[in-house]
Amino acid sequence: MSSIDYIVLAGYFILITLFGIWISGRIKTSDGYFRGERKFKWYIMIGQAFGVGTHAEMPVAQTGATFNSGFATIWYQWKNMLITPFYWLIAPFYRRSERTTLGEIVEDRYGSGMGLAYTVFAITFFVFSMGVMLQGAAKVISVASGSQLSPNVIVLLMTAAFILYSFIGGLIAAAYTDFIQSFLIITLSVMLIPLGLKEVGGFHSMKEMLPVHFFDLVNSQSGIDAFTIAMLAVNGIVGITAQPHMISMCATGNTERAGRIGQTFGSMVKRLITIGWALTGLVVAALVIKKGVSLPDPEMAFGYACNALLMPGLVGLMLAAILAANMSSCSNFMVNTGALFTRNLYKRYIRPGATDRQLLRIGRYSGLILSILAVLFALSIKNVLHGFLFVETFAAFMGIIFLGGIIWKRANRYGAAAAVITSLTAYYLANYLSSGELMLVYKWKPAPFGISMLTGFFFFWLISILTRPEDNDRIEAFFDNMNRKSDAPAPGPDGKKPLASETGDDLLLLDLPGWKKRERWKNFFKRYREDIAGFILSWMMVGLLILLAWIILKI
Repeated sequence: MSSIDYIVLAGYFILITLFGIWISGRIKTSDGYFRGERKFKWYIMIGQAFGVGTHAEMPVAQTGATFNSGFATIWYQWKNMLITPFYWLIAPFYRRSERTTLGEIVEDRYGSGMGLAYTVFAITFFVFSMGVMLQGAAKVISVASGSQLSPNVIVLLMTAAFILYSFIGGLIAAAYTDFIQSFLIITLSVMLIPLGLKEVGGFHSMKEMLPVHFFDLVNSQSGIDAFTIAMLAVNGIVGITAQPHMISMCATGNTERAGRIGQTFGSMVKRLITIGWALTGLVVAALVIKKGVSLPDPEMAFGYACNALLMPGLVGLMLAAILAANMSSCSNFMVNTGALFTRNLYKRYIRPGATDRQLLRIGRYSGLILSILAVLFALSIKNVLHGFLFVETFAAFMGIIFLGGIIWKRANRYGAAAAVITSLTAYYLANYLSSGELMLVYKWKPAPFGISMLTGFFFFWLISILTRPEDNDRIEAFFDNMNRKSDAPAPGPDGKKPLASETGDDLLLLDLPGWKKRERWKNFFKRYREDIAGFILSWMMVGLLILLAWIILKI
């Protein structure tokens, strides 16, 4: 690294931290700290969803996977591609709940016991996720800087920066810095490609050096076949519903549509730049052949490209972009962790009569302490891709009860508990029998995952119908909320929020067994026009992205 690289890196740290502190002046209440008072515009929601959903370990893992096995490994990141349109359908669930955390939604649906269990899972999820992100950044930085910078030093600086502005500014500071940092993440994703192509002699030379299957969109050599893609998609759609930051992703916009646009199309931007990560992996695979270099770890490919291709100044910019990818996510996770501890543990069990000022203070300090635990977890991770899939797989097991509780009224707490216990048991048992080793983090495989999901859903259904249902009044109140517009400017004549059916905002996925009733089909296109229009548009975007990747591979 040159002096200009250090200047660029230091400038990034200083400017993004000062910006976060400046924007934090808007925080007056605990709701402002945890939810930004639900006033974010659609473009802030897009930047937030993109920034939070894109972490430093992702380009590391994807570039390394492509370097090792070819472009078809993009489906490890594109596992959510085929279910992204469903984000449009599920986003309003979170805003209509009128809650601050998913733990509160789970409690409303299943009672306090399951709410507590979810809260423990969610806090663990955040700690694990931040740990994976920190390890991903460390792998890149240690190689990209030529070992001039200690990964531990960078991790501490990064952690100090996002903690500083998040501690003060909460979700408002996190969301606005996410929006700014998203532009740096896009830079990270594309800047190595033209430099690398020039170095290896363009696409034609790259194709001469690499195996033909490296340029397939889908193949068996990569380990990504149709069954694997299907299981990854199930992992994505079920798991995303229970990821604890979905409240901030979907429910903090100034309208329901802002939440839909943010989560759906912010995710589409991520799908687009993933193509850049995969192309970088192909470039590095050709580059090491040309230079006669070998990499002991495929996940060093991204860092090697930074070290070999970037000129002074650009190294600092790349490292700033890598840090942006982490800080944008960690800042959001820190706020959400604080919200979970404060709303679901402190207020629920420790101090029910706490004032808003006390909740705000506890939210800040609990988020700080739990973020520090993530640093400790980072030290135990050996493979970033496996760690990334590990935390998302656990979310899928919890997603059985969250998604199942939305689409099926009869689901109860006993079925929910059975689903989590049996799916976890089946997952570890299947992996142990196939590997002969008992481990915390297994390499993700589609068969054990599929078995565990089938087991979880089966017992979710079976135990729910064999045990007594939830209190009818509470469940009807829960679903009545889901049938009403959360962003209506004024209540209806009955003093309640107006029914979503009156404005074309009824939800297609809500209580699926209810579709057997004739009244659900009455005025179908009028009642569900927002869901239908957005869903179709989202599928068109998916098709265009897959077509773009196919065209690039045919160059």
